[in-house]
Amino acid sequence: MELLNNLAVGFEAALTWTNLVYCFIGVFLGTLIGVLPGLGPTATIAMLLPITFTLPPVSALIMLAGIYYGSQYGGSTTAILVNLPGEAASVVTTLDGYQMARQGRAGVALATAAIGSFFAGTVATVIIAFFAPPLAEIGLMFGAAEYFSLMVLGLVAAIVLARGSLLHALGMVVLGLLLGLIGTDVNSGALRFTFDNPRLADGISFVVVAMGMFGLGEIIRNLEHEATRTMVTSKIESLIPTREDVRRMIAPILRGTAIGSVLGILPGSGSILGAFAAYSVEKKVSKYSAEFGKGAIEGVAAPESANNAGAQTSFIPMLTLGIPSNPVMALMIGAMIIQGIQPGPAVIDEQPDLFWGVIVSMWIGNLFLVILNLPLIGLWVRIVTVPYHLLYPAILAFAAVGVFSLNNTEFDVLLLALFGVLGYVFAKLDCEPAPMLLGFILGPMMEEYLRRALLLSRGDPMTFIERPISAGLLACAVVAIIIAFLPAISRKREEVFQED
Repeated sequence: MELLNNLAVGFEAALTWTNLVYCFIGVFLGTLIGVLPGLGPTATIAMLLPITFTLPPVSALIMLAGIYYGSQYGGSTTAILVNLPGEAASVVTTLDGYQMARQGRAGVALATAAIGSFFAGTVATVIIAFFAPPLAEIGLMFGAAEYFSLMVLGLVAAIVLARGSLLHALGMVVLGLLLGLIGTDVNSGALRFTFDNPRLADGISFVVVAMGMFGLGEIIRNLEHEATRTMVTSKIESLIPTREDVRRMIAPILRGTAIGSVLGILPGSGSILGAFAAYSVEKKVSKYSAEFGKGAIEGVAAPESANNAGAQTSFIPMLTLGIPSNPVMALMIGAMIIQGIQPGPAVIDEQPDLFWGVIVSMWIGNLFLVILNLPLIGLWVRIVTVPYHLLYPAILAFAAVGVFSLNNTEFDVLLLALFGVLGYVFAKLDCEPAPMLLGFILGPMMEEYLRRALLLSRGDPMTFIERPISAGLLACAVVAIIIAFLPAISRKREEVFQED
């Protein structure tokens, strides 16, 4: 009964004309940037953060959430028609989706992706509605020590689940922590790491770091090697799957939804992990495993369901505990802080319209996406043929204006350029920027909880071990690090990274 009351609050918030419009804008932009290779949801949300200053909190989060899960839909369109994944999570879809398109079954492949995505998104939203409140209640039992340990576990998980070298990921987290400490110490008032530059007294804006590392960094990389696109030139026939297609896609959609829902909660790129895991599982259990890579409909249904389910369940730790599970959720937390909302378990009680409004908007957004994606396939195909070198000047101008509007100072624009170059350099060095962004977000929060815990324990560091929940979380972090550094696991990580 309580769940129904909560959902009623959510529907009341989400079904206002204002929030419906922003939900539609979000999923439309999400589909668009999913279609455009090289411009992912992280860069787009980072560039749109300045706009959220002027929006109501519920509308801002509904729009940003729509961009994220909408991009999962859009990425499948180019993966199937162009053999070019618009989103990282759609890489697996190219294996069989493009082959289906070459066989004249592009319409069926697109319909399969849309059906799987819609079902997975709907189920994942139900999971959030059921499991988020109990998890938030557990979060209310956490003290300063538990929160510090939970954030340590989150950063360790980001290191372990990052692609490539563990040392690179560890270095990026440390860099993020250091960047997060720049500015004025709130306790002593002392300036830290400012190099006597008064413009750094308030620290570096989260928007500047995110927009530079993900926005400008992505632009520079894409300009370096603009992809050669092979279009499916044959006319797209019927979008309606046959009875045999429906029979073959049901089980993969169910399995992909389950896998994606679980992996999406984990820190890291849950939607990407879910897509790869669902494809691997399907290839092992399917009666049609010999067809995989040659146009098997299961190879589209499973990963597309998994990446959409994972994208939406990744909201659970962000909404309930205030812990970002991936860079996009870190940006969402940044948007909440900009709006003056303290992320964490108290949000569900203090801001029920925001919490439940965002959840209910996911149902509405998934419905919008089905309406948008299938009828507008022709539009998306025409957009993807626009050369990238014609798009990037507008993106650069939008980013510069957005950053300048933060404090009306050119210093922020210079920092934007600096972090853009750093993003490109880190990509060349195979250093994933996501752990750095998580470290930048969690660093100041970790410091605050560390100090608070030590003050309450009169300076005794054993408080982190003596409290059972805190000790358990730290133990999980240690075990994760030990497992990740095992020689066999390290070699496998490097092999997978080199294959990618």
